[in-house]
Formats: sequence, C-alpha cells, structure tokens
Amino acid sequence: MLNRVDPCPLQDQALVDWNRGEPTGVDPGRDLASLILAQHFCNFRLWKLENESRRKDVDDKHIADVKRSIDRWNQSRNDLIERIDETLLAQSPSADPAASEQHSETAGQIIDRLSILGLKVWHMRRRGRTQDHEQARECAAKAEILETQRTDLARCLDRLLEDIRVGRRFFRLYRQFKSYGEPEQKGHKTCG
Repeated sequence: MLNRVDPCPLQDQALVDWNRGEPTGVDPGRDLASLILAQHFCNFRLWKLENESRRKDVDDKHIADVKRSIDRWNQSRNDLIERIDETLLAQSPSADPAASEQHSETAGQIIDRLSILGLKVWHMRRRGRTQDHEQARECAAKAEILETQRTDLARCLDRLLEDIRVGRRFFRLYRQFKSYGEPEQKGHKTCG
C-alpha cells in the first residue's frame, strides 16, 4: 500500500549535510527515501555545475567539459525520477482509468520540483546573510515566497498520493527517453 511521502525534510537535511562536506554521490538504493536523496543530489550537483558553466575566467574547453557533465547529471536525474515513479506505482493500488482521473504530472516530477525549490530556498537564505540590509530584506522576502510555493506543492503531492490511495486519481509512467547527447542511455537508441 502506498505510504505517505514527505520529501522536504529529507531534502532539507541533505542540503545541511552536503554543504558541510559535499559527498561525491548518493547511492540510489531500492527504497523510496534513498531514491529521493539520490535524485536530490543530482539537482544539488547540477546547481553547482550550472554556476560553474557561467564562469568567464576559464577557457572554452573547461566550459565544454562542464556542459558534458551537466548532461550526464541530467540523465541521472531523469532516470531517478522514473525510478521514484516506478517505486510509487508498485506501492499503489491499480487504478481504473474509467473511474478515476488521470493526473498530468507524475509524483516523481513533483518531488523533483520540490527538490529544486528546496535548493532555491537554501541559496536565497544564504544570499540573504549579508551586511547589506536592503539585500538581506529582499532575499528574506523572496525566500518566504519560495517556501510558500514549496509548501503548496508539497500539499499537492500529499493530495495526489491520497487520491491515488483511494482510487480517485492515477498517473502513468511515461518514459522521457532523454539522451543528452549520449547515443545509448538505458538501452534506448537515439533517433535521427
């Protein structure tokens, strides 16, 4: 049976831990919590790599290497979203499509969005730790808005999972078939 999923505390604690001493990776085990953390780590790494790709003080080869790394992390991120959905669907009762409403976004996609919002809150709060009082106020106000968005989205995830439990809603796992320039990811060949 589908259990309640609350990814935000896991994601928040991971950011505290990872910003103390960044791990090189997070093992995506078979349980939902480890998949959520591994997927969140992909977003954590992507955030850092995106910042690195904006540097102006390095040569083009360095930027190209960073961009290729971004592609690999994005592939892992998408693969983990699908694994989260597979895990949740395996715990879910079979839905009757004729008697329930299909949700357009998967639970894994919502968890990914919660991860990104968690990163935005973390970095906005960090930017707000400044001697510039105006910037601190501005960052605090933005962080508050981001936290409200995240709380609202977490509530939507709760509602979706509850609706799935009682048979009101369902979602389907649609493979993204993302390739990020790699010719054969997860056994899928690129077309064209």
